[in-house]
Amino acid sequence: MPDSFFASNKNNKRKRSLNSTDTKPGSAKKILRKDKSLWDSRGPKVNGVQFKSKSKPTKLAVDEELESDKADSGEGGIDDLDLRADLGPENSGDEDLDETPAEKRLRLAKLYLESVKEGLAEGEFDAAEVDQDLISARLRQDVLGHSGKIHLFIADSYDFTPTSRLRCRGHRLSITSALATEDAKHLFTASKDGTINKWNLRTGLKTATFHKQRLDHKGKGKARANPLDIKGHTDEVLALAVSSNGKYLVSGGKDRKVGVWDVEKNQWMKGFWGHKDLISSLAFRKDTLQLYTGSFDRTVKLFDLSVMGYVETLFGHQDTVVSIDALRGETAVTAGARDRTLRYWKIPEESQLVFRGGGKSAIRELLDGGALEGHESDDEKEGKKGRGNEGPKKFVEGSIECVAMIDETNFVSGGDTGSLCLWHTQKKKPIFTQALCHGFHEVQSSTEGIVKTARWITSIACLRYSNVFASGSWDGDIRIWKLDAKLKSFSLIGTIPAPGVVNSLQLLPVPKGALDGASWVSPPFSTSNAEMTSHAKTTLNGKASATVDTTVKITGIQTLLLVAGLGQEHRLGRWLNVHGKGVVNSTVVVAFHPRTRS
Repeated sequence: MPDSFFASNKNNKRKRSLNSTDTKPGSAKKILRKDKSLWDSRGPKVNGVQFKSKSKPTKLAVDEELESDKADSGEGGIDDLDLRADLGPENSGDEDLDETPAEKRLRLAKLYLESVKEGLAEGEFDAAEVDQDLISARLRQDVLGHSGKIHLFIADSYDFTPTSRLRCRGHRLSITSALATEDAKHLFTASKDGTINKWNLRTGLKTATFHKQRLDHKGKGKARANPLDIKGHTDEVLALAVSSNGKYLVSGGKDRKVGVWDVEKNQWMKGFWGHKDLISSLAFRKDTLQLYTGSFDRTVKLFDLSVMGYVETLFGHQDTVVSIDALRGETAVTAGARDRTLRYWKIPEESQLVFRGGGKSAIRELLDGGALEGHESDDEKEGKKGRGNEGPKKFVEGSIECVAMIDETNFVSGGDTGSLCLWHTQKKKPIFTQALCHGFHEVQSSTEGIVKTARWITSIACLRYSNVFASGSWDGDIRIWKLDAKLKSFSLIGTIPAPGVVNSLQLLPVPKGALDGASWVSPPFSTSNAEMTSHAKTTLNGKASATVDTTVKITGIQTLLLVAGLGQEHRLGRWLNVHGKGVVNSTVVVAFHPRTRS
């Protein structure tokens, strides 16, 4: 018999509280019976998910009535309600719940084709004139563009005669860097005087100036100015870079500081330290906020401006890093000056490919790990071939000065021998070399007479993913080059007068309508839509002009801009001074238009 201490006359079952509507006695028992019937209809619970029982539905009408009563009275939890909406395919938006992956791909492909047709039919061509060839050409171009390969073969479609020119003068000393934003709204120029000027590219007027800051060396201890707190540069500015979205301007120079500016507000945002020597080159990864910086301390640093932070440092060069370039991929190419190497950096793999320039010699082959016996240098081979005959004088490359990427696997470089070299990531040696691209520099010597030396390449710029690139020196001309269809060689297609030392070059496409109304742009750019439509219709019927106009239409590029920073001195030193007619410290912007042939 149980102990009376543990016995209790109270009912241990907790009663449900009665609502205002349930005033009758016994209503609580009725609610409990409802709950019991509901729980009996539920199935087992597996992994925290409740399944409905598939047993025979008893008293369907009563269940429906009970559920309606519970919903109306507000009794029971959210688990007792079926919140799933019974939507058909017509109410589910663009996607169908019953759509298979193949059907989805087909639907998206049809939508993409419609957008391509609308883009091609907009403006110059009627919808009826958009044929399958135009559509297939645009599709091929889009595929190549996403794969990172060269796809803009437009060198033959443009007239590289400088008919539209804008000159901006506002610096006391030589221009070290000049570039425009991708939307063609602003132009930025930097100089040895430590200032950065912002220009309106449409009007050619200066809109803002970022002045050089003075570092106060007076005072002791905390009273002395801290360089970390100065909002600006305190020495020469040697390099500029603008993000693809046009939001950030980045500058670097002799004060070893990477400065980040807000383009719209014209304000200093942040300064990054870490380099131990001057910063010579900057480059943004396309369509991102990842920044690469090259310095004379022989390192390359990576920053991420989306979080305004430092990422990592890349080591490998044995001499100063004088040039850097990057495209859409997580790769970068740098030039190492007198270590005579180009390095292709693979950021995710944390590896690098080394490409060695200069002529081949026996001593160098031995130092690189090769055999000395039976090896002949290039000069020895030339001497054997032309023994007794004086052949053309060869110059040994001692420094690689600049580099620019054509696409993700091809790039071009320039050295102190005046040669341009075309490289591929699968070849250790240049695919093609063009010697003495900018001629000789003659110096009168009292003992030797006239001494000829090759003008070295001071700057290179490529139109991204195209077969057009430009090179500059101090011979008074900027030279435009065209790659062949097989990417095995290149040839000269135009020259642009540019007196002085070309310290900076940039080639970029202009968005449609970005320079409409600009006073310095020639009338061919401002041709009306009616004239363009009639011209396009007439050229479509011809064979010679159809190729040109179709190429321009497919690529969507109607105008190219060449931005050149000129000065009387080289940007990295004062060992070279160029004086003469028209040699001024200025920035020149040239617009190129498509060819118009009858």
